[in-house]
Amino acid sequence: MTIIPAIDIINGKCVRLTKGDYAQQKVYNDNPVEVAKMFADAGLKRLHIVDLDGAKAGKIINLSVLEKIAAATNLIIDFGGGIKTITDVGNVFNAGATMATVGSLAVKNPEMLEEWLMEFGADKFLIGADVLDEKIKISGWLEDSGINIFDFIGNMIGLGAINIFCTDISKDGVMQGPSIDLYKTIMEQHPEINLIASGGVSNLADVVELKAIGCSGAIIGKAIYEGNITLQQLTNIN
Repeated sequence: MTIIPAIDIINGKCVRLTKGDYAQQKVYNDNPVEVAKMFADAGLKRLHIVDLDGAKAGKIINLSVLEKIAAATNLIIDFGGGIKTITDVGNVFNAGATMATVGSLAVKNPEMLEEWLMEFGADKFLIGADVLDEKIKISGWLEDSGINIFDFIGNMIGLGAINIFCTDISKDGVMQGPSIDLYKTIMEQHPEINLIASGGVSNLADVVELKAIGCSGAIIGKAIYEGNITLQQLTNIN
């Protein structure tokens, strides 16, 4: 299983939200590049960057942060938040990301996503499924799409996308454990996808359990920043 530390960006700073609430944000570091270098120095290979300003504004805001991190590390980066056009996708790749993360657009305009998959290749995209009560939320978790998570994943598979990460918003940032039952059900219904768990990881036991049920990766944020999991522990699992 691949361990993927997360860096969420607001105003160029490394922050974490609680349950996706922009009013509940905590700044962990004014310099995300320092944080990324810390992950790289520990031996981790991947990085998940979310432009929270971009997700809220509907356009990429913090591309320069991606450029700086890519220039300073050899991390395999996926970047999302505000990607709306094929030009945005190209800009993200040119700035140093290996994968573009797409969430809201995959829900609102799957036809456009299909064009991107054909243009760049399905392996260049990480599809984000942000869930509350098994329904997909979009636009920085601010809008309810009304679409069921299982139907959504089925739709994505139909387009050729198999790299999918799922965040249970009710678990995100509260350090109470991930949605094991939800992930189990997803894996049972769609065993062909590469499912990355996101949200709720609070300790090493959570990571071990996610690995045991077959998740291909885990995105971890707050548990690292709060010191509940050490980078050495994650490197050993990686």
